[in-house]
Amino acid sequence: MRGNAAGWGSAEVVGSLVLGVALVVAFVAWERRTAAPMLPMRFFRLRAFATANPANFCVFASLYGTLFFLAQDFQFVLGDGPLVAGLRLMPWTATLMVCAPIAGRLADRYGERTFVVTGLVLQGFGSAWIASTAGADYWSLLPALVVGGVGLTMAMPAAQKAVVGAVAPAEIGQASGAFMMLRILGGVFGVALAVAVFGGFGGYASRDAFTSGFTASMTVVAAFALLGAVVALGMPGRKPVAVS
Repeated sequence: MRGNAAGWGSAEVVGSLVLGVALVVAFVAWERRTAAPMLPMRFFRLRAFATANPANFCVFASLYGTLFFLAQDFQFVLGDGPLVAGLRLMPWTATLMVCAPIAGRLADRYGERTFVVTGLVLQGFGSAWIASTAGADYWSLLPALVVGGVGLTMAMPAAQKAVVGAVAPAEIGQASGAFMMLRILGGVFGVALAVAVFGGFGGYASRDAFTSGFTASMTVVAAFALLGAVVALGMPGRKPVAVS
């Protein structure tokens, strides 16, 4: 988030990136050697685990990157107060109550990959739609919000089901912990990158400056979603149903 201010080649930014990579390498090395690993590295040899988790990372990077700036757009550009901005987000978030239970059930029949890929494509399309209509009135944005919301709430439960279903019952807690960690890390990473792009292309000096930055950041979150869809194509397909 401080890359634009401090400089992407500065000691602060480069040092932080190098330290982060070193800590990840140290964690992997420790988990490979310890007798009771918190996250067994063999999980990543499981196709469903190794693909659904990065897809999940992209789901939440796109989700939180969108949420962070969308509420600001309603207030800064449309002039809404915090309460009205929150209410305007409801068509986007209310899809969770409708689509998530349905997607979770249908994933058993059609496979998790179908819902993760389709959901991320819809979110990418919705975010690109928002980017193309930045600065417009709320009703122009509403269809894009619904499309993106439906996509997110299709992808989330299916990705989680794929991850926990890839391991033995006794290992579900470890798999779920990895899933939740990548969910939070994806959200943080999505916001950080969206903020960096926003600062590089716009700002808060004027309505036009905000719209320029908002358009760029929504393009980034759309790219996150589409990248996740490409990764999710590697998930296992529908499992054959046993016939008694």
